[in-house]
Amino acid sequence: MNGVVDGLDPSSIQLIGTAVTPAVMVSGCGILATGLDNQISRITARMRDMVREWRTLPEGHARRSLLREEVAILDRRHAILARAIGFTYAALLSFVVTSLLYLLRRSVAVPEGLPVMSFSLGVGLLGSTAVLALASLRLSRRAITLEHEELFRDGQPGGPPKA
Repeated sequence: MNGVVDGLDPSSIQLIGTAVTPAVMVSGCGILATGLDNQISRITARMRDMVREWRTLPEGHARRSLLREEVAILDRRHAILARAIGFTYAALLSFVVTSLLYLLRRSVAVPEGLPVMSFSLGVGLLGSTAVLALASLRLSRRAITLEHEELFRDGQPGGPPKA
């Protein structure tokens, strides 16, 4: 081995590896949160555009009811993604706590299972985020189906959308 590794206690290397793993998860959570925030921003902008369009259409126009349905779908997606980003930030905090607990073990008596529980909580929160993202995708598909149905209502090429 090289001189640097020869001078380190193997338990120190293991401690660093154990502390760094949650830190990598923190970075992943940050990337995920950025993506979710971008989706939320796009949904917000799209909702505003649709409401603006709805206001310009005359009362009784067929597109108004479609826009109302789609805005309701976007509102549900927004709420789902807002919850998902909350779970993502909670997971991020859980991974930060895990890293701190592993680093504190050198100087403070930290129960063996506490960092594992903190890490597991973060993983569970990320799993919940994934489930919510899938629910959002399903709603997105429903909104696209509504647009497709309106566009091809008169039997134009393309037929009904595939589920």
